Amino acid sequence: MTRDRGRFRALVVDDEQMFARAVAREISRRGLACDVAFCGAEAMERAAGRSYQAILLDHRLPDEDGIRLIPRLLALQSGASLIVMTAYDSIGSAIFAIRQGAEDYLVKQTNLSGVVNAVLEVRRRHEVQAAMRDRDEHRRGGLLGSSPAIAAVREQIEKVASRPDTTVLLTGETGAGKEVAARCLHSLSAAPGSPFVAVDCVALPTPLVESILFGHEKGVFTGADRARDGAFQEAGEGTIFLDEIGEMDQALQGKLLRVLEARAFQRVGSVREHPVRARVVTATNRDLAAEAEAGRFRFDLFQRLSVFPIRLPPLRDRGEDVIALARHFLEFFGKKTGVPARPFAREVEDYLRSYDYPGNVRELKNVIERATILAGEGPVEPRHLPDRILRHVSTRAPASQGSDARQERPRGLPVDFVPGVDTLESLELKMIRRAMEQARGVKSETARLLGISRFQLLRRLEKYRIAVGPRRD
Repeated sequence: MTRDRGRFRALVVDDEQMFARAVAREISRRGLACDVAFCGAEAMERAAGRSYQAILLDHRLPDEDGIRLIPRLLALQSGASLIVMTAYDSIGSAIFAIRQGAEDYLVKQTNLSGVVNAVLEVRRRHEVQAAMRDRDEHRRGGLLGSSPAIAAVREQIEKVASRPDTTVLLTGETGAGKEVAARCLHSLSAAPGSPFVAVDCVALPTPLVESILFGHEKGVFTGADRARDGAFQEAGEGTIFLDEIGEMDQALQGKLLRVLEARAFQRVGSVREHPVRARVVTATNRDLAAEAEAGRFRFDLFQRLSVFPIRLPPLRDRGEDVIALARHFLEFFGKKTGVPARPFAREVEDYLRSYDYPGNVRELKNVIERATILAGEGPVEPRHLPDRILRHVSTRAPASQGSDARQERPRGLPVDFVPGVDTLESLELKMIRRAMEQARGVKSETARLLGISRFQLLRRLEKYRIAVGPRRD
């Protein structure tokens, strides 16, 4: 069966061909796809061949009773809303139709309005349900988790969702989930079915950047053989997402500022203004405030973009969200490959917890995808994880290993770590001293505990002027 999931489609089943075609025409004029069938056998044939979201079924068909056809149609179209039509108003027939699975029962209207409005109402319900599914999927994805840091992000997104004219600036490290957050905001605030147009400012070719954003008229430059809509026009009443806005050329920054202030833009080669109807969401991994102070980013544009800033936390600050996300990705890739969900071996989650993920959620996703490929249909084991995770300085050894293994494995942050006081260098110094004590001054053993080479250890000892005493290895 061809599913046509991207488009709403209706099926009109009625032996009165003029009426059926008239209904189909009216539905098509509303921008929806619509097929017709003039008997039960033809209806079953169409239902077996493609997917429908709404079915309008006449009570009396030439080859069988339409109401008795309901269970068979719904067996093929389980997600469809079925409405029975009749020229006769009968309470008994209506009750029987509902019991068979119909959603509604209506009397045909000579002006068709009742029938067409019923289909439009079905479409509205389907769009709302789709938007709710999208919202739930986004929450289950990169914004999944129970940590206070990600809960605060979800709360901010939900609050600004009701303000479609408010510009949102998403900040955070690479891979922290800025585009996922933008799509979540879109699903919560834009009309169902509205476009989400993402533009990567890093990849914008300088000569064509204005055309890509704002569109152009025919003949305005070499190769412009036709007029073209830009991203702002394509976004319509949806969302335009400008990723890595900090990389945008300063000349274009001024033009973007004018567009945001006026809520209107002009195509290249035209003086006609088009309104900006979309929500504007931008993202960057740079400190735009610092960039603006240094003169590398327009301060007035920074002020305009940061009306509602939302910072996406790095994965290392999200605690047990790492495991929740890992399990989500494990399930995701299992469904994608058709392989039943694989469990994590006991030790794997300990290794996953111990790593800092400089690439954040994106890196974790890649790690789990690789692990599922290597694991096949079996459980994901430590040997399926990348070496960088296995070698990483962990806060504790895997739970399945004994105390001797825990003594030998590298340590994580020292127990006397003071947030906001300790620097990276002070932490490194503490870790080196701890490893040296544990290795009793043996440099090769110290290097092994730290997960670095002996040469790298010697350089650090010299850097921190750590006296190592007589040679012991």
